[in-house]
Amino acid sequence: MSDNESRLRPGDRALVVRAAIGCVLVLALVVVGMLLPHPGISTVRGWADSTGTWFVVLFLVAHTVVTVFPIPRTMFTVSAGVLFGPIGILLCMVASTAAAVIAFLAVRAVDERHPSVVLARVREHRAYLPIAARLRARGWLAVGSLRLIAVAPFSLVNYASALSPVRFWPYLAATVAGLAPGTIAVVLLGDALTGESSPWLVVVSGALMAVGIAGLLLDARMPARPEA
Repeated sequence: MSDNESRLRPGDRALVVRAAIGCVLVLALVVVGMLLPHPGISTVRGWADSTGTWFVVLFLVAHTVVTVFPIPRTMFTVSAGVLFGPIGILLCMVASTAAAVIAFLAVRAVDERHPSVVLARVREHRAYLPIAARLRARGWLAVGSLRLIAVAPFSLVNYASALSPVRFWPYLAATVAGLAPGTIAVVLLGDALTGESSPWLVVVSGALMAVGIAGLLLDARMPARPEA
């Protein structure tokens, strides 16, 4: 085993492997979907285009509110590509960032008043302890790496960050930077499913997912340092 491999801890290795498998499965499903007839998706896109601004606002609000809670945001990200095309990237970035901010501030505020209650509820999730350990070791850098590819539940990263020493502004910056590659990739895949966009979007999505995995791998190889 090389020195580089030895520096990749088992927990980090599992995250990288899980992210790679997840990306391959998503790409495979989208490719299959593109090869099969899907007139229904094109019809839905046409309906969304005809509804006007109110539907965009409703989607944005629903995405934000729902993903504050422990509900996967992937359905919104894919739907944004199907319904709105590339503009769905902006919608998802705004909604996901807003949800992350609301969850962070709300959990931190409640934790200041009822710390035992919040911590007890969050710790029930089996993924909390590994996420909390990464946050203690890397601070806001862990926030960014955990956002790159969805290896951990979006809402749980929000809650765990609020319970950690991570400061708000670094958390916000890391959230935006970390969300971008995966969000763009999945929205473009959703757009590709309509059959109205270039098949090269799948290639672009794959490249962005590779960037996310590379970032996660780089973070896993970096020495852990406590946040200053």
